[in-house]
Amino acid sequence: MAVGLRVTAVDAGPFTMPKEGLLYGASGMITVPSTVAVIEHPGHGLILFDTGINHRVADPGTADDYWGAGLREEYGAQGFTREHAIDAQLDRLGYRLSDVRYVIYSHLHLDHAGGMSYFPEAVHVVQHDELRHAWWPDRWTARGYAFNDYRDTRSYDFLELTGDADLFQDGTVKVIRTPGHTPGHQGVILDLTHQERIAFMGDAAHLQEGLDGNVPMVSDWNVQEKLLTYGRLRALIRAGIRTYLSHDPTHFAALPHNGTFWT
Repeated sequence: MAVGLRVTAVDAGPFTMPKEGLLYGASGMITVPSTVAVIEHPGHGLILFDTGINHRVADPGTADDYWGAGLREEYGAQGFTREHAIDAQLDRLGYRLSDVRYVIYSHLHLDHAGGMSYFPEAVHVVQHDELRHAWWPDRWTARGYAFNDYRDTRSYDFLELTGDADLFQDGTVKVIRTPGHTPGHQGVILDLTHQERIAFMGDAAHLQEGLDGNVPMVSDWNVQEKLLTYGRLRALIRAGIRTYLSHDPTHFAALPHNGTFWT
């Protein structure tokens, strides 16, 4: 039973990049958001789904040391500013960093886990194999991870999952496993107070166009798993759950943002 969630979204990492990087075979350029969901739970406090890009990437003088030489330009993150980082976004919404009780990660790529170090007192919810892969990634997928995002987090409280989970055992926040883009990718389903369910699915698909056409992303860890996850996303949509992808511009535009909330 829903107990009074409120949710809004912020863009914590805009990219301008070749569309082919998000959709195999596409052409042209595209500007996309990095969506972070900000969720108020009346019994469990403030929850984040993902944390965007670390603020050090906004400064060309520190970006190379933080991400690696040239990656800011390669990923098209030159439009990312200090004000996009999740700590600044939360401040504008009237929250303190210490208000965040839980952080749920779709996965630990550099545009989703960049703010991990801002929340040392939170519970960090991640799939076990995703955490292991981030600490020691396969060589060919290592570029998506920034070790600096979590190099000093060994003492953090990680809740390591190995599948789906009803996070608070009340039906309000359900984590579902959606591998493919990375080994331990996951999404979250929220049960709002008016009995409508919405889902934040991270990079389970990158663009609605890719999901509709069953087209993977060139850097997906496992295409077979990704296509099976596409089937799971379509099942959610058939069940009437409004589903939002982190990097789809039309999805972000449809979400509450700029200080507005859904309840």
